[in-house]
Amino acid sequence: MAQLDVDDFIARFRSRAEAVRTRGVPPLEGEARRTFIEQMEKDHLDYALVGSASWSVEDDHLVLRIPLR
Repeated sequence: MAQLDVDDFIARFRSRAEAVRTRGVPPLEGEARRTFIEQMEKDHLDYALVGSASWSVEDDHLVLRIPLR
């Protein structure tokens, strides 16, 4: 089994958040365009939240602390 590098894990989420934020919208129209943009906004939020986390190991659990400010 591969070893988990938590700092690298979090960095990948930061990178994904940036990729989602800067990607373009494909040539969609109407409802499909709205749905795509809504999903893109949710993806960015998810990736950015994990990407901003600090971490620790407590009682054999990886704990991510996500700032909510």
